[in-house]
This record gives sequence, structure tokens and C-alpha cells, in this order.
Amino acid sequence: MPRPGAVLQVEGLGFAHPKQSALFADWSLVITPGVTWLGGDESTGKTTLLRLLAGELSAQQGSLRVNGVALVEQPAAYRSQVAWVDPRTQAFDALSPQAYWERLRSQYPTWNAALLADLIDGLALAPHVSKALYMLSTGTKRKVFLAGTLASGAAVTLLDEPFAALDRASIDLLLDLLQEAATHRSRAWVVADYVAPRGVGLAGVVGLGERSA
Repeated sequence: MPRPGAVLQVEGLGFAHPKQSALFADWSLVITPGVTWLGGDESTGKTTLLRLLAGELSAQQGSLRVNGVALVEQPAAYRSQVAWVDPRTQAFDALSPQAYWERLRSQYPTWNAALLADLIDGLALAPHVSKALYMLSTGTKRKVFLAGTLASGAAVTLLDEPFAALDRASIDLLLDLLQEAATHRSRAWVVADYVAPRGVGLAGVVGLGERSA
């Protein structure tokens, strides 16, 4: 049953990578509005959990719901409410940032074009919008993905080590955005990182222990 006040709800999650022990077993989670920090050491399953929450990986057991919409019952409606991209992916390398963002705009009905314009300026992406992603540095490519994810306007925004490879100005910009996100009453951001985002009020903390991912 959907829990009142929950943006994202996970019940009885079970998942194991092939030929490995269970990473998650009968595992439940409630994400409320604001910013939640997903912490844990290397290989504890942070990225795997984000991929499960995004519906990119299929859980072997359990249910996931965003605003009452179940992933198993309405996968397209679920995914249209969850913004996620693996910052290490090469799947979009042939696209320009502009083409990549256009693809996202068609996916998310809550797309915020004004915010994207601000992020292009704030993250110094204007000189790169027509280049292919494979031509960009690691930091610039991460900025492109970050801008698209933040501009999605999705009910749930999943960020995997979002500060990695960013310059100081971009880090400060992201912290400002997360500080604002912390006050939101209907949307949720999950930040997976080794340490909590500095100066950001947290709605919740999810800690993953010593496991093999």
C-alpha cells in the first residue's frame, strides 16, 4: 500500500548480481520530499541501488512506487517520474549535449527549459552544446548529464557522486541547488556519495554497510 507522504516507496526489495550473494534481501525504503543522502563505502551497492530505483535494473523481488505508481504495473509512467543517468555511461557519446537534452525533454513532461538555460550558463556549457559528447572532458560530460537530470523536473532525481570531476564553481552551484531542493514539499533528490553534501539539510539518510556489489 502507498504510504502517505512518501514520494518513493520500496517494499521487500530483493536483488543479487549473477553468481553473487544477495545485495538486497527483503529490503524496504521510504523517500520523502527533500534531499536524502545515500552513503556507503566502495562496492556497497550505491550505484546498483540507484539503478534499481530508476527501473534500469530489474529487482528479483519487491515493489517500487513513485507517487503511488508501481514500476511493475506502469513502467513508462514510473520512469517518467524518475530522473537518472549513470555519469560513467558511453551510451550517448554520439549525441551532442543539445540532442541529449532534447531526448530528455520528450521523456519528462515536467521538463524545465528555463532551469536548463540557467545551468548551461552556470556550468559554462555554452561552448560545448554542439559538440559530440565523446569529444568532451570527463568533467564537462558529467556537467551535461547533471544539467539534464536537474532540468527534468522529475518527482525523484537520482544523483550518483554528482560532485566528482567538477570545478569549484560548479560544485558551489550544485550545492546551492541542493540547498533549495531540501525545502521542496513534493519532490525528492537522492544523492549517493561517500560523504553528505555540505551545508544541505537532509530529509533522510540511507547507509549501506559492508557488502560486495
